[in-house]
Amino acid sequence: MNKKFIKKGIYPYIVLFLIMFGILYLFSNANVKINTLTYDSFMEEINKGEVKEIVIIPRTRANVYEIKGKLKSYDENESFVLKVPLSNEVVSKIFQAEEEYNFKVDTKVDPESGTFLLFLVNILPMLLLIVLAFAFIRKQVGSASSSMDFGKSRAKLSLNNTKVTFDDVAGLTEEKEEVSELIDFLKNPKRFQRMGARIPKGVLLVGPPGTGKTLLARAVAGEASVPFYYISGSDFVELFVGVGASRVRDMFKQAKQNAPCLIFIDEIDAVGRQRGTGLGGGHDEREQTLNQLLTEMDGFGTNEGIIIIAATNRPDVLDPALLRPGRFDRQITVNLPDAKGREEILAVHARGKNFAKDVKLNNIAKRTVGFSGADLENLLNEAALLAVRRNKDYITMEEIDEAHDRVLMGPAKKTKKYTESEKRMVAYHEAGHVVLGLKLNDANIVQKVTIIPRSYAGGYALMLPKEERYTATKRELLERIAGLLGGRVAEEIVFNEITTGAHNDFEKATKIARAMVTEYGMSSLGPVQFEHQESSVFLGRDYNKIRNFSNKVADQIDEEIRKIISEQYEVAKKIIKDNMDLLELIAETLIERETLTKEQIEYLAKHGKMPDEDDDNENNENLEKLTVVELRNIAKEKNIAGYLKMNKKELIEKLKENNEEEQSN
Repeated sequence: MNKKFIKKGIYPYIVLFLIMFGILYLFSNANVKINTLTYDSFMEEINKGEVKEIVIIPRTRANVYEIKGKLKSYDENESFVLKVPLSNEVVSKIFQAEEEYNFKVDTKVDPESGTFLLFLVNILPMLLLIVLAFAFIRKQVGSASSSMDFGKSRAKLSLNNTKVTFDDVAGLTEEKEEVSELIDFLKNPKRFQRMGARIPKGVLLVGPPGTGKTLLARAVAGEASVPFYYISGSDFVELFVGVGASRVRDMFKQAKQNAPCLIFIDEIDAVGRQRGTGLGGGHDEREQTLNQLLTEMDGFGTNEGIIIIAATNRPDVLDPALLRPGRFDRQITVNLPDAKGREEILAVHARGKNFAKDVKLNNIAKRTVGFSGADLENLLNEAALLAVRRNKDYITMEEIDEAHDRVLMGPAKKTKKYTESEKRMVAYHEAGHVVLGLKLNDANIVQKVTIIPRSYAGGYALMLPKEERYTATKRELLERIAGLLGGRVAEEIVFNEITTGAHNDFEKATKIARAMVTEYGMSSLGPVQFEHQESSVFLGRDYNKIRNFSNKVADQIDEEIRKIISEQYEVAKKIIKDNMDLLELIAETLIERETLTKEQIEYLAKHGKMPDEDDDNENNENLEKLTVVELRNIAKEKNIAGYLKMNKKELIEKLKENNEEEQSN
């Protein structure tokens, strides 16, 4: 018990105890009249026949009988009491009088002979009442103190018990370099002061969800070894106007007392949205909170040694005053990782997991284009769960493949059965995508195709670009559209019928075509941007668009989009008709096997059949017959490092390993 409680908190309880004791005493004696009689007067009343009832209680320790009772002349709440020596003569006289005058006599056991019973009857009720009263008062005092803390900061101080460092943050090399200056400043501020440099007061981390913004902020705190306050933007905004501003003031007050320190505000768009905009006017509480935050960051006061890191995936809705130099001086964009970054992230999340020898993280990274760090962590976790479910000791590529499909499309609907005609229709639809991917140089390559239904799709083809690039040419976009239309074209040519299975393909193709016309200037309308997205602060990201054109131009835009789609539809139709044998081969193989990988598709297109173990043995035997020069040429084509320094035996072993790896992938 602390001294503060002893000084301030014990007095109300003492007063309460005295009040409760007095109330109990008054209630226990209220309206009760007890008359004390002498032994002679008692015997006189008995002989008169005035006694109505008697209770005899032996008091062994006091060596007396306690006699209680009522006279016929007494009121309801009136009684008498007397004490007589502990002797059999007194009791005998009372029982003789009972037979003569017919009044009620009762005897009780000495209550002092049962201490527990005495406690249970006389003391326990009072203790329970006191405990309940104490609990009630304590609750009321706690509520009062919590109401006084309504404007206190909700920021929590991290004790870094589970320290996160830059070693735990993978795939963000440039981003870590940007925030490393903050760590250097917190550790050695004089180095910057000598150069006259001012460290950024605020750093805004911007990027899609799951890319590691919060993890990066935790790593900065772990590396700097300074106090680290973290809070969500929604913790500031309350129902009552002024509470959020009060919490901002209190947060900076605490931070100043522990400077140098870091403050991390997650999802700052909850409090930092533009002021005075949106339907229905502004939001007074949020705007006052934002005003206070702006003043604290760069107002008349000074915040030396306090650095704020904030994260959001909606930078477009933030107030411009929040983003100006002096507040959030620096914006760091945390993008989706590239292939190298994904491999590094996979290596971090692979710690503690048991993988089979054929599992290569670089191969997984190549197949997970567009995955964020959170997606990759989820992928490996799903694979581990599948391995446990299948009672395996290691995670194999089979679990990785299944986990990849589950993350993208959901679990397979194994109990859902196709009709024979529906299965053939889906197989030819997916085969159409595959043929276009094989025959068009710049179309997306089909990495995997399956006719096993998942989620709402009857089958799907995983289509990825050959290379990860920041830009795309007009030809690449057109061929992507053609590749997306390949499924519908195959249905129309083979079955002379069309299905609803291509609705998602049309959605993607139309989106690309519209962007080519209205944003990229890749149409006969010229290099003009006709529309762009405008995010409404309160209505959401894609509610409306800025349209800088007339109705006549709108008709021309629609015509250009229709023209692009129609032309690529004809391109796809020509390619499918010219490669009907390949279409049928892939479709029939899909009907038989249900799933094909990129390597199997390429082998099928080249050899007209699926690879088997006999072919692998034959290929390995053929390697033995080749010369060193021929083996080195093959190794060069397969990009095997250090092939020039290998002898024939080493080259054969390396090529066999490469063949097995390609087959497993």
